Amino acid sequence: MSGRFILVVGPSGSGKSVLLDHLHSVHPEIIFPVSCTTRARRPGEVSGEKYYFVDKGEFDKRREHRDFLEWASYGNNYYGTLKSEILPPLAQGKTVVREVEVQGARQLIEKIPQESLRVVFIDAGSWNDLERRIRARAPMSDVELLARRKRYEDENAFKPQADSVVQNADGKLEEAKNSFVKAVEELISK
Repeated sequence: MSGRFILVVGPSGSGKSVLLDHLHSVHPEIIFPVSCTTRARRPGEVSGEKYYFVDKGEFDKRREHRDFLEWASYGNNYYGTLKSEILPPLAQGKTVVREVEVQGARQLIEKIPQESLRVVFIDAGSWNDLERRIRARAPMSDVELLARRKRYEDENAFKPQADSVVQNADGKLEEAKNSFVKAVEELISK
């Protein structure tokens, strides 16, 4: 494996998708693999762009066939990283950047050689800051919000394991975009 695999980790609502979209516009040569998920599509999402939207039966079938490099359950949905989206580009020496939940990052850290793998953590501040962002994005029950708070605590505990931490505070998106691009460029060159 001669390429570089960069994992982007951070709490729900931290701005990972916005930062990844910006990175893609600046570095179209980077591979941004499509993931599998059982979650419902959000408005404007198209299957095959960022996610393959599948039902739980299809996801289970792929899991049984060992199609995933890693998979995780998050918010009553499944998310998985397909081997076919990651391993061929890495073998060709390309850079692959993938948003992944902490559960998935832990699995990948065990499976991918350390010389190929790097982790960027997106830190968007306190739970109160994130709660505002999450509530603005989609309606959610108090039970789901409580579950996300628990995951936030677990995700923040993972932060010291990251190779780079990018701050994405409210009102500082342009700074965060620039910091994220710089962090990825530095990790590619190491």
